[in-house]
Amino acid sequence: MESGYPDASVLGESICGMAAVYINEKDFLFWFRSGTAKQIKWGGARHDPNDRDGKRMHPRSSFKAFMEIVRWRSMPWDDMEMDAINSLQLIIKGSLQEENSKTVVNVPVVDNRVQKVDELSVIVNEMVRLIDTAAVPIFAVDASGVVNGWNSKAAEVTGLAVEQAIGKPVSDLVEDDSAETVKNMLALALEGSEERGAEIRIRAFGPKRKSSPIVLVVNTCCSRDVMNNVLGVCFIGQDVTGQKTLIENYSRVQGDYAKIMWSPSTLIPPIFMTDENGYCSEWNDAMQKLSGTKREEAVNKMLLGEVFTSNDYGCRLKDHDTLTKLRIALNAVSSGQNNIEKLFFGFYHRDGSFIEALLSANKKTDIEGKVTGVLCFLQVPSPELQYALQVQRISEQAMACAVNKLAYLRQEVKSPEKAISFLQDLLHSSGLSEEQTGLLRTSVLCRRQLAKVISDSDIEGIEEGYAQMGCSEFSLEESLEAVVKQVMELSIERKVQIICDYPQEVSSMRLYGDSLRLQQILSETLSSSLRFTPALKGSCVSFKVIARIEAIGKRMKRVELEFRIIHPAPGLPEDLVREMFQPLRKGTSREGLGLHITQKLVKLVESGTLRYLRESEMSAFVILAEFPLI
Repeated sequence: MESGYPDASVLGESICGMAAVYINEKDFLFWFRSGTAKQIKWGGARHDPNDRDGKRMHPRSSFKAFMEIVRWRSMPWDDMEMDAINSLQLIIKGSLQEENSKTVVNVPVVDNRVQKVDELSVIVNEMVRLIDTAAVPIFAVDASGVVNGWNSKAAEVTGLAVEQAIGKPVSDLVEDDSAETVKNMLALALEGSEERGAEIRIRAFGPKRKSSPIVLVVNTCCSRDVMNNVLGVCFIGQDVTGQKTLIENYSRVQGDYAKIMWSPSTLIPPIFMTDENGYCSEWNDAMQKLSGTKREEAVNKMLLGEVFTSNDYGCRLKDHDTLTKLRIALNAVSSGQNNIEKLFFGFYHRDGSFIEALLSANKKTDIEGKVTGVLCFLQVPSPELQYALQVQRISEQAMACAVNKLAYLRQEVKSPEKAISFLQDLLHSSGLSEEQTGLLRTSVLCRRQLAKVISDSDIEGIEEGYAQMGCSEFSLEESLEAVVKQVMELSIERKVQIICDYPQEVSSMRLYGDSLRLQQILSETLSSSLRFTPALKGSCVSFKVIARIEAIGKRMKRVELEFRIIHPAPGLPEDLVREMFQPLRKGTSREGLGLHITQKLVKLVESGTLRYLRESEMSAFVILAEFPLI
């Protein structure tokens, strides 16, 4: 209407927008679009006659606004719609024009031609949609090298949005080493030659900026007009970045493998390998030097039987037993069992010298985890290491001998211990007096404690804190009496008096727990106190017991016992105190070992703790333990 077309007002709001394309001198295509009303706010009325000086609304003059309803306008045509229109124009021109003339093809019926245009329009839209949603990156470049097409997959792969890519020179999007390739492909495309399988590298943008460039294998397709002139080129790519990275990593690992296998460096150990059939597949330079056997003499031969043999050819082993041991070990690894670490075996060099080595065998697997062979390393001990191994073997033999002797002594002690037990049972049934019965019970407790100590073969369990504790009912008074009787001879020998300080309730306490371990703990700490108390006139060691009873519910009670063994200064030597609380090490004294085991046993008792207090005039063992009270 504003353009002055006659009778435009008759159309009203039904036709307010138009797009037209030229087909030929007689044919045009038109698209029409209905109108849409739009509100526009003005600073004062647009046609206000009082607004001669051009004043507009501002904070100091007026807060009123004039709203005008703009009519007879349609929505603008977006880029995708214009691309579809242009593409349809080219397709119709090509279909209506013959190869060598401008004569329009015979179109008998107007309705058929309109139907054909609609069909072509649908095809064009579908092609645009397919390209944009394709699963591979696709982008187009015009004759000047500017990007004019960029699909969603290309945006996803590179991190560069469509609106950011359109209008950029393609040289800004590719890596420097691919710029010349893209330039040549574009030049060939403008001459009508299309490329296939070319590799280019595109830069990463946005969130993917820090990642490596994207590698594409592309095919080119020329874009032509109706006159068959090349307007640009379309790149249809396949993202092979992952495959390329994998191949590069494989090549690098393969190169590193070759360098390791054939390096003359003395840091590379002797290495040989077998395949799944037992044939030698690798024999490195260090192995050649160690054995005197060349690679070509070992590879593709049976490792056991042709390379390592018990005969006078190949790498002759020490004896047939060594060959059997080696065969069992390698068969175990190739069957998927655990790898082998430091298998000791020996063989002869070609010059007759005997070589001892430690073998480590590891299974080789493919990507599916299937065992494909065995990889073996040899560690040849240096003279110093050989000496250390010899010392270790001697130490192990001595340790085994000591263990056997200890087992023999334990076995020999059992018979007298059983005899003592038998005699004690006889005495118990022989009508003893009350005093004699008490002494007999004390001797029984001491004998049971001795048997418990002799049967302690799991010292490591005590050290680690998982030894099993016994549980039975016992009299606290009888256990304390047994402890004192055990150290009485040492007290007389050292001329150091033992002063026992028990509360009255101790005599009637019956507890539930391991009484033998409690006796062992108290006798060891009490004897250590006597041993390091100066043998002076009037010297004494105080053995004090403090009991605290606590109710648990209505029927249960428990007692917390505090044992204090107080002796005069200077007390235990500093080295002995350190051995008591620090981990065991070579050279620990007998007294230190006893006290160390004692403090470990204390931790196994319920709420058990052991401390050693040192003051100017006296020192003390303080032992805390809890037992259920019966």
